[in-house]
Amino acid sequence: MRGGGGGGMMDDENAVGHAQIPNSFGHELRACLRCRLVKTYDQFRENGCENCPFLDMDKDRDNVVSCTTANFTGIISLMDPNRSWAARWLRIGRFIPGCYTLAVSEELPEEYRGMCDDNNVQYQPPKRM
Repeated sequence: MRGGGGGGMMDDENAVGHAQIPNSFGHELRACLRCRLVKTYDQFRENGCENCPFLDMDKDRDNVVSCTTANFTGIISLMDPNRSWAARWLRIGRFIPGCYTLAVSEELPEEYRGMCDDNNVQYQPPKRM
């Protein structure tokens, strides 16, 4: 199940209704470095990232390793991102409903930032603390 173009944003008419919910909350969880969606490694490998289909995580396992991280802080579940103050504060209010991390500590590799630019999708690097 994947979203259409446009980075999987909520206003995309082809976007899915919600992201896959992690089916395990152990050490296999990973977060997308672009949108911070949290799923298991296997879920990213099998279905990609619903917000970032252009990263082709479901087509190439190396992309899952390069575009996700196991190093993240906290999880928030969003059911209605458009109306959530927390989603606006975290700058994830335009993504589809799902589980997201509060923060990632790694940056998306340069080659994948170029893919974001090529698809007119904004990439916001993590804040340094």
